[in-house]
Amino acid sequence: MLVELKVNGEPRSADVPPETTLLKMLREYLNLTGAKLGCDVGDCGTCTVIVDGVSVNSCLMLAARANGHEVTTIEGLANSNELHPLQEKFEEHGALQCGFCGPGMLISAKNLLDKNPDPTVFEVRDALAGNLCRCTGYTKIIEAVIDAGRVMNAEQANS
Repeated sequence: MLVELKVNGEPRSADVPPETTLLKMLREYLNLTGAKLGCDVGDCGTCTVIVDGVSVNSCLMLAARANGHEVTTIEGLANSNELHPLQEKFEEHGALQCGFCGPGMLISAKNLLDKNPDPTVFEVRDALAGNLCRCTGYTKIIEAVIDAGRVMNAEQANS
């Protein structure tokens, strides 16, 4: 079945079997390997992408359901010249260790900041509740998200 969608602003398509998940399509057919296969049951968040402004576990969504929709992956976060403020702040705060959960955390955080650029600690916790990190505590991650929101607000105010 031909699945056509917009990924990170670019039209993309692939001919995939009907049972193919969005995660498998992204990784194996479109060579976008940032989203990871963790638990394969939607519990860990390593496969998180944004579909039409909503964070989804791409391991649970069939590629066919994404047909005609817009998908944002970790590969679409930064541009070729500079990191996204979230990526900068995650690095600055030492928010990630092994990096396995990082793409899902960053995408979930981006989705939050796109809707609420000035979240509270509780709102950040809620937005990241579906993303598990086994290497570090969440304090630095939450601080990085709030700090990135401040930077993004300042950039928006100066535009």
